[in-house]
Amino acid sequence: MPLINHNGVWAIYRTEMARALRTVWQSIATPVITTALYFVVFGGAIGSHMQQIGGVDYGAFIVPGLIMLTLLTQSISNASIAIYFPKFTGTIFEILSAPLSAFEAVLAYVGAAATKSVAIGLIILLTATFFVKVEILHPFWMIAFLLLTSITFSLFGFIIGIWARNFEQLAIIPSLVVTPLTFLGGAFYSIDMLPQPWRTLSLFNPVVYLVSGFRWSFHGVGDVSVAASLGFTAGFMVLCLAVLWWMFRTGYRLKP
Repeated sequence: MPLINHNGVWAIYRTEMARALRTVWQSIATPVITTALYFVVFGGAIGSHMQQIGGVDYGAFIVPGLIMLTLLTQSISNASIAIYFPKFTGTIFEILSAPLSAFEAVLAYVGAAATKSVAIGLIILLTATFFVKVEILHPFWMIAFLLLTSITFSLFGFIIGIWARNFEQLAIIPSLVVTPLTFLGGAFYSIDMLPQPWRTLSLFNPVVYLVSGFRWSFHGVGDVSVAASLGFTAGFMVLCLAVLWWMFRTGYRLKP
């Protein structure tokens, strides 16, 4: 007997990716247009008054924050919708009764959600090169942060999808919690620019650590240490895995 049901994992993964490919042009057009608008507004209007931050041109400075903003929202959205719809339509019981372990189901759904998020993140990075000169000082760590963040917040989105009882709950955490934290987490500015006590308070914003580590991989500068960024992301991943283990073990909002 194989340790992992590869056929079952591949079937779910392929189904989720096929669902995304049906709207591939929309999936590509939306981040391209949004990225262009951000560079027009932030790069043009604000960048004309604030040309550099930490020795980095402002246009290039906002690229990691812009990618991270999309990465967080897309990872959560893709994973939460992927598991919520089977609950909504009642097909979740077919998944629970299939010869798939909880680990295999999470691997398939989260893997598909993370794949889509990484693809969109790379599209945004490619689009940004048409507006500014993008240099990546640490490409290995850039890919590492990209994958780690996508997987971690896909796990978080999967938890939200299981927890949500309706579409309002499905959207409330990404729209009212994650997006504001991202804007306040140094995505488009350095928290070193903030006066006290706001700078100290910003250190309690978890998104600061994600954005800072990702920006360091591009420009070699960050608001917090790389070790702190990696430690927070890895710790949050472990927490999400623990919550998912408990959800499947108890059947929380999965079984009547």
